[in-house]
Amino acid sequence: MQETDGFGDRKVTTRKVRAVIFDMDNTLFDFVEAKLRACRAVVEHLGAGDEEELLRYFLRGMHGFEDLENIADYMLDKGVYSQEKYEECCRIYEEVKLNSIEPYPHVRETLERLRDLGLKLAVVTDAMNGHAVSRLRKAGLLHYFDVVVSADMTGKRKPEPDSIKFALEKLGVDAKEAILVGDSVRRDIEAGKRLGMMTVYAAYGDRNFFEEKSREADFVIESISKLLDVFGY
Repeated sequence: MQETDGFGDRKVTTRKVRAVIFDMDNTLFDFVEAKLRACRAVVEHLGAGDEEELLRYFLRGMHGFEDLENIADYMLDKGVYSQEKYEECCRIYEEVKLNSIEPYPHVRETLERLRDLGLKLAVVTDAMNGHAVSRLRKAGLLHYFDVVVSADMTGKRKPEPDSIKFALEKLGVDAKEAILVGDSVRRDIEAGKRLGMMTVYAAYGDRNFFEEKSREADFVIESISKLLDVFGY
């Protein structure tokens, strides 16, 4: 349930909330920018093409958004492939991508405030567990979360709700007692709605260029700090 709190048209929740579940990439930090920097490092090493061209290989959906085979395809199309070069490019890509991870402004303060309110916090991501933990640790955020659930832990990706359900079970809360925060309307908001959760669309991080925005969230925020407004703070 939502209501106007008397301060303009800002809405707050009147539902009892015990937990907040966050998507990770582009919700807590700009992952597309990190990938773009990694792509730039690769093309500079190869001396072939440009970073946006390589990024488009990851966006094709042929191998998956994080599959390194996209780099192999790019190198083959550019006529610069060798196994040795490929392995070096993969090393450069992964190293630069991780080193480029930085939380959005106000993420740490917001997570600290949510913890102070007694809320349980979790991350549910389509990334693999090793990548998820490494990124959260690099961003200095891992210790804020009670639970981190990755796609390889359930075998399902969002908008299938399996990973979110698993996180709720680990937290010991019902779906109606939790808020889902994510940058993807199709994957995050749709998944949360299917479980009857309250949903918050992180519009500030939406880099889903080809996604239809057909499913409405309960709240839309332009900065993660605005998440506190949902609770009336």
